[in-house]
Amino acid sequence: MRMTINRRRFMTLAAAGAALPAVSRFAYAADPLAMQAAWINDAEFTGYFTAFDNDYYKDEGLDLSYLSGGPDVIPESSIIAGKADLTLTTPDTTIKAIVEQGAKFKIIGTQYQKNPHGIISLASKPISNPKQLEGKTLAVPPVNVISVEVMLKINDVDRDKVNIVPYAYDPTPLIKGEIDASLDFTTNVPYTIKQAGGVDAHSFLLYDYGYTIFQDTVVVTEETLATRRKELVSWLRASRKGWDENLKDPNAYPPKFAETWFKGTGRTIDNEIFFNNAQKPLIENPGGVFAMSEDGIAKTLDALGQAGIKGTRDMFDTTLLQEV
Repeated sequence: MRMTINRRRFMTLAAAGAALPAVSRFAYAADPLAMQAAWINDAEFTGYFTAFDNDYYKDEGLDLSYLSGGPDVIPESSIIAGKADLTLTTPDTTIKAIVEQGAKFKIIGTQYQKNPHGIISLASKPISNPKQLEGKTLAVPPVNVISVEVMLKINDVDRDKVNIVPYAYDPTPLIKGEIDASLDFTTNVPYTIKQAGGVDAHSFLLYDYGYTIFQDTVVVTEETLATRRKELVSWLRASRKGWDENLKDPNAYPPKFAETWFKGTGRTIDNEIFFNNAQKPLIENPGGVFAMSEDGIAKTLDALGQAGIKGTRDMFDTTLLQEV
């Protein structure tokens, strides 16, 4: 199952040398650049796969290496260790590292304008807003409890009236009625529930109720930003083109990757198609894919501040997007 982003928790930076998954290498005679993904090869990254398969990176003069993520991969560690030049991660871990450990990171774009995290319940017993969580049992991954508590506080929900229990990324307790709701990605877990239990799911985003943070932010080190700016702009341009092409018809590309990018994941292509459709409105922006408006940055900083993570505007660099 697709686990929530914060389970890719930021650990001690000493873990930077930890083992990383094998690299998918595309041998172009061009400028080498390495990208660390945030998770395994699922529809979350279809835009990049589309860019690869249509030679958009090659056309930009890039020899791009793609590193898959997973439960044991700490994305920030890849760029600290020099395994990758850029990574997709989440602003809470990045900003926490900057504030608490002095990490020299910059956020240069965001894939998701609205974070896909949400509260998922059964359609037969829907929970449609935070207030309806009172008197209910909500399963939450331990690393996400603070995010949920902030959302409850913003919406004047009495935390003591919500029974929060650990969530192991398994929909079975929800399907069986052992819990009332769970926190997970709304982009694919509802399909997983339908597939596993034959029942429909209902969901709402934390973002729509005040926990307004970006997701899959593009992060580089300050050194890489200074020395590889041209290549980073080329990556942003090619990746945006890949996402634009993919999102023109979210049903089209996932089946093309069944025997390549998505092979061996244990997920059905129908699940990836559902995921690709569900994420489209969370990614698209009038300013283009990866755009970070001043309002979006302010909302992210405000939400993180309420979670005790005090970031500042200078941790974001929007100037590269102006060159795309």
